[in-house]
Amino acid sequence: MSKIYVASSWRNPYYPEVVTRLREAGHQVYDFRNPPHGGAGFHWTDVDENAPNWTFEQYVEGLSHPLAEKQFKADLDALEWADTCVLILPCGRSAHTEAGWMAGKGKRVIVYIPEMVEPELMYKLFDKVVGSLEELVKSL
Repeated sequence: MSKIYVASSWRNPYYPEVVTRLREAGHQVYDFRNPPHGGAGFHWTDVDENAPNWTFEQYVEGLSHPLAEKQFKADLDALEWADTCVLILPCGRSAHTEAGWMAGKGKRVIVYIPEMVEPELMYKLFDKVVGSLEELVKSL
């Protein structure tokens, strides 16, 4: 069975079902929404409720906040631990960075596209692109 880092967005409605289904299939799954160190994951508003309105300088300073450092370490440790990344669309910059990091380390990356979005040529860098949860589970 695989050790899976699921990369996606907080706003992705497919994320919980994917985590549950992968675990039911016997895989070990890192869930950034419910990290092993406890809590409900990281939100910039935990650092500062005004974070969505930060200046660039405030953002750079926020990267060093203890809560940001703690979650970054948890996520990086999970990336190191995992042998597979499942990138669930739609997602944002961090998820794509995580998938790229995994591919750069020679680890397997599978892109799951549950609803068609604009085609992306560079997903050819990854190991597989799937369009259904059944296909995702089967490909692992």
